[in-house]
Amino acid sequence: MITSIPLELTLHAAGYCTHPEWVTLRGGSLRSVRFPAGFARIVHPQYGTILYDTGYSERFFSATQHLPYALYKLVTPVIYHAGGGAASQLKEKFGLDPAEVKLIILSHFHADHVGGLRDFPGACFIYLPHAYEAVRQLRGLAAVRRGYLPDLLPDDFAVRSLPVTPGQSRIPLPDGWPFPEGGYDLLGDGSLIGVELSGHADGLMGLLLSTTKHDYFLCADAVWSSRAYRENLPPHPLAGLIMPNRQQYRENFERLTLLARRFPELRIIPAHCSEQLEQASP
Repeated sequence: MITSIPLELTLHAAGYCTHPEWVTLRGGSLRSVRFPAGFARIVHPQYGTILYDTGYSERFFSATQHLPYALYKLVTPVIYHAGGGAASQLKEKFGLDPAEVKLIILSHFHADHVGGLRDFPGACFIYLPHAYEAVRQLRGLAAVRRGYLPDLLPDDFAVRSLPVTPGQSRIPLPDGWPFPEGGYDLLGDGSLIGVELSGHADGLMGLLLSTTKHDYFLCADAVWSSRAYRENLPPHPLAGLIMPNRQQYRENFERLTLLARRFPELRIIPAHCSEQLEQASP
């Protein structure tokens, strides 16, 4: 066990989008494939249910109803079935009232990761501060280019925010991990370790945790599929059009491929990997 407290983890998806495979995977096919909008349910002995992202919700379609935000759904077709959001799934599968969720960890602020935030009225939000600062003031085409839809954030988002502070406890990662900057002890008990994976988005944060059976690294969009890091297949350069820092993306992609080679028993979970999440997609 890598982290100090074993947690319960279940993986889910709230809707999906479609893209040609070749854009996200070198040597991929021309066909359009599904990319589930993954989110994770984590059960902590003290904090109860914690979410890592939320996937899409019906609100995505109202937020993209008018130009220029409508360009988002034109470029990235989204399929979402009524009742398929994170809040509905938690209630149906676990009998959990959305108001009981008190913490949501945000990997970054793209619409397919924050689409369900308004459905959790009692939750506070943990994220790297520069992830929000990079998009906070964006509107119109500038926001669309960064995958950000301002209407998806709760009106009181700032009040409910618990951003990682510069002085927050930073701890070394296990020996052999190719992330020399270490990680953030998000809850102060060693159970959830945030690891910065910027590139795809500013301040993108992965999450390291353990259950009684496995160690997991939830890496969000640092790669789009498990095949990518297993076979060292980065995305097509065209994918870099949405990235604020292509060099950072390449560095963290290479670190993930190295991590997978060094620790084959570690379960690395990309947010949009059909191999990992397709069965969970409603």
